[in-house]
Amino acid sequence: MFASRYKKIGAKIVFYRKLKSMTQEKLADEVGITPQYLSRIENGGYTKCVSLSTLMKIAKKLRVTMSELMEGVEDTSL
Repeated sequence: MFASRYKKIGAKIVFYRKLKSMTQEKLADEVGITPQYLSRIENGGYTKCVSLSTLMKIAKKLRVTMSELMEGVEDTSL
């Protein structure tokens, strides 16, 4: 049910990261997570919930609001 949401959030993170010309390694280092963890978040492959604080840190480092990061990720199949 939430898998499509995680994929959409991950795609937005990739979009903004590339827009800022940041590597996964650089963003992960600045957020305080491993590049492998960031990769799983970006690919929607992380099966547990990503914490709100981690998403907030990612948004802050990408210089976007949480609203921008979450826009359009609602699941319309509900």
